Amino acid sequence: MNVYPNISYTAKLLSEPTRGIVLESLMDGSSRPATELASLAGVSHPTMSSHLSKLVEGKMLAVEHQGRHRYYKLANEEVAELIEKLGTIAPPVHVQSLRQSDKLKRLKNGRTCYDHLAGELGVKITEALLHKQLIIEKDKTYDVTPLGAEWFSLVGINTEQAQTTRRIFAKPCLDWSERHYHISGWLGAQIATLLFSKGWLTKAENSRAVSITEEGASALQELLGIKLKTRQ
Repeated sequence: MNVYPNISYTAKLLSEPTRGIVLESLMDGSSRPATELASLAGVSHPTMSSHLSKLVEGKMLAVEHQGRHRYYKLANEEVAELIEKLGTIAPPVHVQSLRQSDKLKRLKNGRTCYDHLAGELGVKITEALLHKQLIIEKDKTYDVTPLGAEWFSLVGINTEQAQTTRRIFAKPCLDWSERHYHISGWLGAQIATLLFSKGWLTKAENSRAVSITEEGASALQELLGIKLKTRQ
């Protein structure tokens, strides 16, 4: 008798292309109604409702009720991490148009991964934090050094606040496009929130892609010594 987790059940959930579109569209941490998800996937509302029920039952999605409306989102950060890791072993997309090529390039340059940053942007920020010894890798997680705690405080992130949450403080998340690690967890989310709040990053509509502003590029070069191209 098999005593291992039934991974084939989860694999079957993910094997349906429409469900893959749903999960990818929610990788930005957003909550969306079934009608919007149906439009994105190009299927009918009843068909989408059936897929969503299976994903909720399989604990891949969570549903929120607001009056008569239902909004769907990824169940947790672990689901987002699973999807990102699957991207590292999945075959590359076959680009068939300039529009698709541009979209892929934008995602590779910078994107959200749940509530933290991924792509070249996320990886470069993580590598700069490690290089400057503001964070260190320890037991497959990241920890902030005393120098790092002071630095984060100066830019507006109080790392002591992480003690009030049960969430993992910071850990490496393997990036599907860069094949290197970016930072996730509480600290990764705080970094993304900071950059958006200062207007250093802008988010594309109906996409996970993010672009860095001229002010943001200058700030990150000054703060971390990294060079990034702004999107015109």
